[in-house]
Amino acid sequence: MSAETTISEAAGRASRYRWAICALLFAATAINYIDRQMIGVLKPVLQADLGWKESQYADIVFWFQAAYAIGFLFMGRFMDAIGARFGYAIAFGFWTLAHIAHGLVRGVTGFAVARFALGLGESGNFPAGLKTVADWFPQRERALAVGVFNAGANVGAIVTPLLVPAITLAYGWRAAFLITGLFSVVWIVVWLVLYRSPGEHRRVNAAELALIQSDPVQPAGRMAWTKLFTKRETWAYAVPKFLTDPIWWMFLFWLPDFLGKRYGLDLKTFGPPLVVIYVMSDGGSVLGGWVSSRMMKAGASANRARKLTMLGCAVCVLPVVIVPNISSLWLAVPLLGIVTAAHQAFSANLLTLPSDLFPRTAVGSVVGIGGTAGAIGGMLIAKFVGYMLEISNSYAPIFAVAGGAYFLAIIALHLLSPRLERASFDTPAS
Repeated sequence: MSAETTISEAAGRASRYRWAICALLFAATAINYIDRQMIGVLKPVLQADLGWKESQYADIVFWFQAAYAIGFLFMGRFMDAIGARFGYAIAFGFWTLAHIAHGLVRGVTGFAVARFALGLGESGNFPAGLKTVADWFPQRERALAVGVFNAGANVGAIVTPLLVPAITLAYGWRAAFLITGLFSVVWIVVWLVLYRSPGEHRRVNAAELALIQSDPVQPAGRMAWTKLFTKRETWAYAVPKFLTDPIWWMFLFWLPDFLGKRYGLDLKTFGPPLVVIYVMSDGGSVLGGWVSSRMMKAGASANRARKLTMLGCAVCVLPVVIVPNISSLWLAVPLLGIVTAAHQAFSANLLTLPSDLFPRTAVGSVVGIGGTAGAIGGMLIAKFVGYMLEISNSYAPIFAVAGGAYFLAIIALHLLSPRLERASFDTPAS
């Protein structure tokens, strides 16, 4: 009997606790996106109450992205060093305090400081989540697992325009920050109680552990952080993140504003369109992970499965360039839903690349480097959007940039890693 057959039979009898861990990652990402998207939903209220200009709002977004860039660079290494269980809890606790602080500050400076702290804390979410996926899932399941937990971003984006306006209209925007901060406290407690590594968890049987560990043996020890910067494989992940993450940030922080300016929606009315858009994007996240995982199970290489899926996503993003010219709200909404779904499907595959290309001991660090690149792109898009809106009050050039970003990203990925071969290291760092 072959080793592959043995693993397959073992997997048939395996427990499925890894999917419970994935559910916790899903919930964490949903909370993460509620916390970060609230400022976009509340933008009209905050501008009216505090008198912000477009450039000042852009500056506040910029400082969140700056902190996210700084934090991501070190959070990956931090997660590799102390592990996902306590690393995730620490990052979660820090960003929860920063989120609650938004309800206590006044003016542009106070919000910029609170957003900076939030960015530092939230930068731990994806390094911890992707490291957890690398620890708990074999390669052939990772894109689906990433797609599932990344779908939490869309659930957070769906919940926010429904929950936050209701709280704000009833109790004011300051109370909205305080009340939503309580969700995080519950999650931290549940995470610390339920999470252990697969080899130590009593809910994981021998068959599931064999499935989780079915990939080829990987080198032990930590990889030298500085050495990662010299690897083409690191930049094969980081450059596409730099090009595509800013587009998602733009939608997250400015889509309510676009709907308000183009179609006259406000805090009471933009909830249903946003829900439709993000429900569609939620489906895209799971579908994108499923498609490449299905292709790999059918015999396709990771290189073929990931890149073909991502190329299809780039094609689906392209219609965003015509959205500013569409006069009907309910023609624009499904198009925006397709575009955001394509982004999330693209992202589900891009986020698997660190675990495809690097050993588990380096995944968190590579994710951190890529996250920093994406956040730097987010800083640039914030300034660009603020500038374009102040001089033209038009989203047309902004959406034009969005339409081309994904093609550039897939070209960069292919040039930097033509075959998605694993990075080679002579000896691991001690």
